[in-house]
Amino acid sequence: MSEPAEVRVAPEILDFYGSAFDESTRLTSSADGALELVRTQEILRRRLPPAPAKVIDIGGGAGVHAAWLVRDGYDVHLVDPVARHVEQAAATGCTTELGDARALTADADAYDAALVLGPLYHLLERPDRDLALTEARRVVRPGGIVAAAAIGRYASLFEHTATTLLAKDRVRDAVADILATGRHDPGRKGFTAAYFHTPAELAQEMTAAGLTDITVLAIEGPAWALLKATEQHTGSPLSPDSPMFTAALTAARAAEPYPELLSAASHLLAVGVVPG
Repeated sequence: MSEPAEVRVAPEILDFYGSAFDESTRLTSSADGALELVRTQEILRRRLPPAPAKVIDIGGGAGVHAAWLVRDGYDVHLVDPVARHVEQAAATGCTTELGDARALTADADAYDAALVLGPLYHLLERPDRDLALTEARRVVRPGGIVAAAAIGRYASLFEHTATTLLAKDRVRDAVADILATGRHDPGRKGFTAAYFHTPAELAQEMTAAGLTDITVLAIEGPAWALLKATEQHTGSPLSPDSPMFTAALTAARAAEPYPELLSAASHLLAVGVVPG
């Protein structure tokens, strides 16, 4: 593990992921998390170059995606600003580095693909998001891809309706601000500082970074909040083999060709090509 010159991530975000929240279980501890994982895998497997291509997993967290990519035969290098994540990710078999998405240490054209599946969530200012995407493009060879995930603008509305927390004044006010501005500012309870994208906004940021042939897809599709509501109100986990999970996954796949349904997803995934 190498050390970057500087990690400029807000202390609130580092504290949230370093101690308050365990990112390593987020995609395996709930049905909507499992749906996010399955859909991210199937979308990326369609677009990634064949293994053993070199993939840089920028803001890769605890290595949940790095783990299956390594199993698929990819040469994966994970960069994350949270020391706890870097330590957890090392167990996946990828190489790791403590670093900042806006100041990568990698050489230009060093990778066949870059994943930016976390940084855009927590870069509230547009210049920082632009820098992260430009850095991802810089380290990928011409013809390679950059895949970037974002939290959907309406995700908090759907989530807090499913959990019924929207009835609380504090939550309702926070959701209203996210809907109006896309921002969950530092200091608010329930989540750390975060940014919520519209599909058009994510596509525009990918274009501004110099990427071409951009596609924006809905990861979980329109039924993910039903999974959350079911688990919340029955107190029982939903198996990936359950009829409801299967139906939600089927809905996500069926909705994929229809841009009108993009905003119903909890997360968006944009894929662009580095021009030659």
